Amino acid sequence: MAKLSAMSTLPNMSKSDRAQPHVLFISVDQWPGHLLGCAGHPVIQTPTLDHLARLGTRYTRAYAESPICIPSRRSMMTGLSPKGHGDRSFNPTLRMPEVPSLAQSFRDAGYQAYAVGKLHVYPPRDRIGFDDVLLAEEGRPKLGAIDDYEMYLAAQGHAGEQFMHGMNNNDYLNRPWHLDEASHVTNWITREAAKTIKRRDPTQPAFWHVSYSHPHPPLAPLQCYLDMYRDMTLDAPWHAEWEKGSPISALDAVRDYWPVSDNPDTHKQLRQAYYALCTHIDHQLRILWGTLREEDLLQNTVILFTADHGDMLGNFGLWAKRMFYEGASALPMILVDTAQGQRVKANQVDSRLVGLQDIMPTLLDMAGIAIPSSVEGLSMVGEHKRPFLYGECREDAGATRMVHDGRHKLIWYPAGNVVQLFDLERDPKELVDCAAQAEYQAIRQQLESILVSQLYGDDLNWVDQGQLKGFAAPTAPFKADRGMSGQRGLHFPTPPLDPLGQQVGSP
Repeated sequence: MAKLSAMSTLPNMSKSDRAQPHVLFISVDQWPGHLLGCAGHPVIQTPTLDHLARLGTRYTRAYAESPICIPSRRSMMTGLSPKGHGDRSFNPTLRMPEVPSLAQSFRDAGYQAYAVGKLHVYPPRDRIGFDDVLLAEEGRPKLGAIDDYEMYLAAQGHAGEQFMHGMNNNDYLNRPWHLDEASHVTNWITREAAKTIKRRDPTQPAFWHVSYSHPHPPLAPLQCYLDMYRDMTLDAPWHAEWEKGSPISALDAVRDYWPVSDNPDTHKQLRQAYYALCTHIDHQLRILWGTLREEDLLQNTVILFTADHGDMLGNFGLWAKRMFYEGASALPMILVDTAQGQRVKANQVDSRLVGLQDIMPTLLDMAGIAIPSSVEGLSMVGEHKRPFLYGECREDAGATRMVHDGRHKLIWYPAGNVVQLFDLERDPKELVDCAAQAEYQAIRQQLESILVSQLYGDDLNWVDQGQLKGFAAPTAPFKADRGMSGQRGLHFPTPPLDPLGQQVGSP
């Protein structure tokens, strides 16, 4: 009987549970950094994340180096900048670079590694170093894989019905979720992640990546979460005088692509749906927390929460991502140490410049694992801090480049050669463009010099003798999007393959 009793306590007494920490890496899709109660947002309800921030450190200057899904996730999983991993434009059929991945680095150090949710890699079933992956890929069977979430829906009698609500993955329409609550993708990801935690090998430490696909559209939240915001006074989009200045073709294209009504009621509905998706995820995180606690793993688990990029949500008349304003490029970033850990302070904020390339070295560092030499990022808990962060997005008329020194952000639009400069300490909402103000000329010159030093490839054609020259803005008239921004349809039977991986969902 004594032997049986000892065996029954094995999960609580294993060497791995006492030594190397477990690591839970949570990511969400398209969640702006300011959209947290602990960040001072006046409306959003994020009690779980607010509690997480009290247990750890919240990084207030965290950014996506290229605020688009695929480039951001490549940075997360490789520790590389967009230049290092090869994508700043969203290339759906680009394979991962041949460098050690985050998951493989954990496995090489004796960890088991599992992922649940969205990976956004090619081919979709590439495990990129994980022992196993349960996919919820937002309905991308045309790239060659039926994901696990759609297989679950089929088993529940909802084959191909993920998008029968009619909402779009890249648009700003909204309505309540059309199936039962248990079938919502946020619930599915949470449930499968909790099961994965419970099914761990108790003799090894574990690395879990839980990747939620919301609050990225489609905006089809559960009715109960819509109701939470129904009677609240919601914040409205903000606007700035600089919008009335010289046109910026990259921004005009976004406004043309998403001609959302200026009606305040429309904006309230959109934010209500968006915030509902956020709060739904926040509440589901409590299930992961409770699973770790009941499995006696919580005390020895490092937790990191972040997003791949944000969403403009109508600020300056802009929507979605692919821009370097705070709404689209600034991220939520919260890091929590183990209960006995001393490296991450509790209830603290850290204003160092952080990028998604820093996630891999940070988590490896927290686990005591050597960081591969290929990694460009920096550990967020180290003493070394970067003096600036460079960002780059797209390679065409919508191209945008950014340099941030921790206080000042310079944004360059090569098409039309437009430069903007914001002082985020004085102006966190970026309402005042300081690029032409006399007192900021020295800072502008310094940041432009840094930006020029970071350019490469075809970008060098947009510079003349060390000075930004850009190129003439296009004059072609806007053409309506016949594909309705990649509208999904009935997914049973499976749609035909798209071997070229056509890009959808952007102007």
